[in-house]
Amino acid sequence: MTESTHASGLTRSREIPASASSGYLMLVVMLAALVAIGVGAAGVKMNPGFGLALVIAGAIVFTFVAPGFYMLQPNQAAAITLFGSYKGSDRDTGLRWILPWMGKKKVSLRANNLISERIKVNDLRGNPIEMAAQVVWRVTDTAQALFDVDDYKAFVMVQIEAAVRTIGSRYPYDDFTHQEITLRGNHDQVGAELRAELMARLAVAGITVDECGFTHLAYAQEIAGAMLRRQQAEAVVAARKTLVEGAVGMVEMALDMLSEKNVVELDDERRAAMVSNLMVVLCGERDTQPVVNAGSLYQ
Repeated sequence: MTESTHASGLTRSREIPASASSGYLMLVVMLAALVAIGVGAAGVKMNPGFGLALVIAGAIVFTFVAPGFYMLQPNQAAAITLFGSYKGSDRDTGLRWILPWMGKKKVSLRANNLISERIKVNDLRGNPIEMAAQVVWRVTDTAQALFDVDDYKAFVMVQIEAAVRTIGSRYPYDDFTHQEITLRGNHDQVGAELRAELMARLAVAGITVDECGFTHLAYAQEIAGAMLRRQQAEAVVAARKTLVEGAVGMVEMALDMLSEKNVVELDDERRAAMVSNLMVVLCGERDTQPVVNAGSLYQ
């Protein structure tokens, strides 16, 4: 078994090819042994010595060959061991054969889709949020998956939760000023960082992550109502700001056009009155009711 020593002092396994062979040739050998047993049993009466020897030889060959067979499906591997020592991994599909005293443990190399449970995390600003992630992972090194961790499937579950907590506490849930990277507003960037975090954590188990992302992201129930009211208030303030900025521009344009075309001469008092009236009309939430002034502004 190829091994390397990590900085922590742990010995890491490395997958190597196993010296297994095709099982079809050995299947022919086993069938020939069965035929020999049958022929020997039939010839015992005619030639007891030869027949008994043929039966014994056929039984020995059959007993030796039969335990060595195993089957591998596509995207499946078998780790081969000899008295507890790793001797390699077989990734060839079909009927395979190995010496009967060698152990075989199958490992699936197929992609696994996992959705984690919802967990409560405090974001960068200390707000409690609920998060859940969807992860597509698969085994790439069978030796590490089997011999470097106790249960690689349980290991994946624990590391996914730890990675989600790490990423969740690294960023704020939301930023109303849109000046920071947030969990809610930067899905692609945060998802890529979650994948990198998971791959670093799962490398010790010979597992890679093909895809990951958040399936649930929301404020925790105890602050969800307050945060919703805050979002609504922020939205109202932003809308008002845009409305006022547009109204000021329209008033400025109206006054400039009136002055350029000499439609009416406006002194400071009349200009202030027109600005006030236009701002009320443009910024009011309700329809304004016009009042016709039949007299003079100075009366």
